[in-house]
Amino acid sequence: MRILLVGGAVRNILLGLPVRDRDYLVLDATVEDFLRAHPSAKPVGKTFPVFILNRQEYAFPRAQTLEDDLLLRDFTVNALALDDDGRLFCHPRALDDLSQRLLRPASAASLRDDPLRVLRAARFIAELPGFRAADALLADMRAVAATGALAQPYAERVALETQKALAATRPGEFLRVLGQTGCLPPWFAELAHAANVPAGPAQYHDSSVLEHTARVMDRLSGDVMTVWMGLCHDLGKTLTPSDRLPRHIGHEMRGETLALALGERLRLPSRLIQAGADAARWHMIAGRYPELRPATRVDLLTRLKSRGVLREMFRLAAADTDVDHTDMARADLAVVVAVTLPPEARNQGERSGEILREQRIRALREHTSHPPRTAGPNRSA
Repeated sequence: MRILLVGGAVRNILLGLPVRDRDYLVLDATVEDFLRAHPSAKPVGKTFPVFILNRQEYAFPRAQTLEDDLLLRDFTVNALALDDDGRLFCHPRALDDLSQRLLRPASAASLRDDPLRVLRAARFIAELPGFRAADALLADMRAVAATGALAQPYAERVALETQKALAATRPGEFLRVLGQTGCLPPWFAELAHAANVPAGPAQYHDSSVLEHTARVMDRLSGDVMTVWMGLCHDLGKTLTPSDRLPRHIGHEMRGETLALALGERLRLPSRLIQAGADAARWHMIAGRYPELRPATRVDLLTRLKSRGVLREMFRLAAADTDVDHTDMARADLAVVVAVTLPPEARNQGERSGEILREQRIRALREHTSHPPRTAGPNRSA
């Protein structure tokens, strides 16, 4: 029995990148041989034998030879195998594509055999440093989109690829590649025509809604929730009537509904779904924070804190407007949360909440009217 390391782990070793997941290919053995040697392995494969052992995947070949098995994999740069002796087996184009940082289907049937690979391709472009899509990949993605086959993958598989893309170093590339190849529908249908919608008046925006969204996502890289909020924040602009362009009055309200629908379609975690809806609804107000009245500030800070997205919302607003109001918001929040109800105002139901809000507004108004003085420079230093 021979067990070879395969796929992305070998790719990352050759690229000098961290190896997170290790998958293995079992050769020269039957399933019975493998189970005798590894009785704790759990079967998970449906179309061909695949087992999980110590949280790692062990699969049996899908073809008669190792060379043919590699041709059945998704992309050339993943069609790699490494044995215990350090011998490398690879797709005929794998090493050349690795050196050129090109993502290419392993065969002409690769994407057709599994349409989810379209989303995986966009995710890899977002994830792998310096990689770009080969012309053959873009053509195959467009061909799959034209057949309607992108509706086939299960939502859970799409959600997994999406969350991996959100965690990538260039998450905006995920949208760019899908948009370039007509692969946003049906899963990201809200953005299907976003490349044709101006993001706003020319003095504020020089790109489409799709490109602006991708740029914001790239600026937010490193935090899955905040990147998802970036993806959702301007969804409402895609529904702006053409006769009102390039302005997008009221897009926040429209976007909240779209963000909820998108997150639910992808069956994302409920916390992500709600964060995306909050981003669409409140990002404009967060972006205008210094202009807000004390009452509006209190309501916004209270809402965002209770939903656990205050830091993320102001990061999003900064990425959207290039102006960061986080420090001001944090200072105001400290004033707001320091106010508590006196004993005589407690246990009065909704009235207690109204009293607390009024006192917090009063405290914030006094704070903003008379901000604390900062100490002067220490001239003895």
